[in-house]
Amino acid sequence: MTTRAYNHPATKRETVVETIHGQQIRDDYRWLEDDASAEVGAWVAAQNEHTRRVLDAVAGRSALEARMRQLIAIGTLGTPVVRGERHFYTRREGEQNQPALYVRDGVGGADRVLLDPNTAHQQATVALDWWYPSDDGKLLAYGYSEHGDEKSTLYVLAVDSGKRLTEQIPRTRYCSLAWEPGGSGFYYTRYPAPGGVPAGEENYHQHLYHHRLGDDWQSDAKLFGAGREMTEEINVSLSPDGRWLLVMAFLGWSQSSLYVRDLSQPDSELFPIVEGVDAIFYGEMLHDHLYILTNESAPHYRIMDVDLNQPQRENWREIIPERQDTTIVGFSIVGERLILDELHAVSSSVSVHQLDGTREGSIALPPLGSVTGLGGEWNGMAVYIGYESYTTPPTVYRYQLENSELKVWAKVEAPVDTSQFEVRQVRYNSKDGTPIPMFIVAPKGLTLNGNNPTVLSGYGGFNISRTPLFTRTILAWLERGGVYAAANLRGGGEFGEDWHRAGMLDKKQNVFDDFIAAAEYLIDAGYTSPNRLAIEGRSNGGLLVGAAVTQRPELFRAVVCGVPLLDMLRYHLFRIARLWIPEYGSAEDSAQFAYLHAYSPYHRVKPGTDYPAVLLYAAVSDSRVDPLHARKMAAALQAASVSDYPILLRMEEEAGHGIGKPLYKQVAEYADTWTFLFSQLNLPLAATEATDA
Repeated sequence: MTTRAYNHPATKRETVVETIHGQQIRDDYRWLEDDASAEVGAWVAAQNEHTRRVLDAVAGRSALEARMRQLIAIGTLGTPVVRGERHFYTRREGEQNQPALYVRDGVGGADRVLLDPNTAHQQATVALDWWYPSDDGKLLAYGYSEHGDEKSTLYVLAVDSGKRLTEQIPRTRYCSLAWEPGGSGFYYTRYPAPGGVPAGEENYHQHLYHHRLGDDWQSDAKLFGAGREMTEEINVSLSPDGRWLLVMAFLGWSQSSLYVRDLSQPDSELFPIVEGVDAIFYGEMLHDHLYILTNESAPHYRIMDVDLNQPQRENWREIIPERQDTTIVGFSIVGERLILDELHAVSSSVSVHQLDGTREGSIALPPLGSVTGLGGEWNGMAVYIGYESYTTPPTVYRYQLENSELKVWAKVEAPVDTSQFEVRQVRYNSKDGTPIPMFIVAPKGLTLNGNNPTVLSGYGGFNISRTPLFTRTILAWLERGGVYAAANLRGGGEFGEDWHRAGMLDKKQNVFDDFIAAAEYLIDAGYTSPNRLAIEGRSNGGLLVGAAVTQRPELFRAVVCGVPLLDMLRYHLFRIARLWIPEYGSAEDSAQFAYLHAYSPYHRVKPGTDYPAVLLYAAVSDSRVDPLHARKMAAALQAASVSDYPILLRMEEEAGHGIGKPLYKQVAEYADTWTFLFSQLNLPLAATEATDA
């Protein structure tokens, strides 16, 4: 056995054995699930102290933290929502902890701060979660939450005066909201009060309500959600004329229902357009028509036209058919046209179509980048496009439909010379022969000598595509000669619904195989070697790297595992995790238990294994993934590993899954994770000096 250089804090074993579907399952660290326990709190404090000692002892960490502060201070920019002459958008500048919401009157008008969490609240951990301006731009509904928990409270602001109205509605997490024309009220979603549902179900049972301004919200009429699946998530919208109410209900990431109601008829009820179909249906309305984006019988998506006066299936018309080489990611109605956000070879493009589907053309954007948003009004003539790439900071373009003129409306200035880096897109074969694309970002002139320190990242789930984004925190790594790779694994949405389904439920092992094959490609192609290769992922990506390190520990030198799911036999019992059963399955089902147990990282930890260095990080206020996963995995790996590498746990207070995290907390987190990676892959930190930005 190797002499241990890192004396991890002591952790007791308190074995629990339970029988699940006839199989005995041992859990030595069940006691670490209780975050209210003083004993668990003391254990976490000892782990944090140990982690601080290890990371703070790395030479050059302070210089890296200063550089991270500069890089993360590079601003953010949202795509505007247009209401008449008013443009609403978010922006963060410099070392502001949170993005602020601005309003601009006219295309070239002056910006005015409308909401600024940085000054409105003393705590920098208060975040603006979501916001919806009324159709005339005079009112704004928005949600604030604290400590990253995303449990929003709804407020309403008068845009002209900047004064808040009396509305204060709690439990509006992930709120969907639609204003009535004239701004007299709105439809919105809300979660139940404690005691209103069985204990433990407060994070589910989302319902749709109607609120009239000035009324007591507790008397708001409940319109939808009663008696339905508790994990269903609801989206609401109104047609521009206010006649049609559209309710979209989703179960997981593969099943949906659509309902409409004719509000011009006082006694009308919601009518099902589609109900409980194992496919995605998303709709936008205009002129008594519902335009539906769907992957039903079209894995790469197509668009249907439904006349709302005769919405039966036999009357639907396909107006934009599926294309095998392109996935339709989304669409907006601007200027009485359909503006499509499309993905081809994992790079974004935008096309313009008439309402009957006739293609007018495409909007020329730089290659190998991502569309991050589409904006504009149904009767306006300007399309706003958010765009960024690995080497292009966030930029908003304004496209004039009448003359096809494309101009920059706003952009983030970044004091970084990205011309010194190059982006490559490669393909490699996974274990079963499936071709998998991957982006590699590296300094120009990189020598493929098998000795480049390399970080491989992945996600692979929930139909989420890993398209190229301006990832500030990798720049310090690239500046020092490091390589960054991002694999487009099955389970994502890069190539449509078939690609997604090939990485969910009993096909989840495909995702891990794809990721392991990416590592093998980087080694075989001469980019790196196992001793200079690290992997990183967060959330579902944390599950990914947890599976990779327990299945192929010899392939990696370091692992960063953020806000992860790791105990896949019990994950569904905590926080909002039942929402993810359609994606992962549940150990409550015997067939699903079998494949979950086969890959569950916590249950695959083997005593006596030479594990690489591992940094697990999580947050106390995470309302999505319970930090118990990181606690239990840290304990299991510390007990099992016989290597001379550290297993570290970083548990953060007053922070959540990552949404709304203030800049100063981001700086501290990324300084720690990259200090860990620099030191473990033997890339000196001392020369990473801060420069004037």
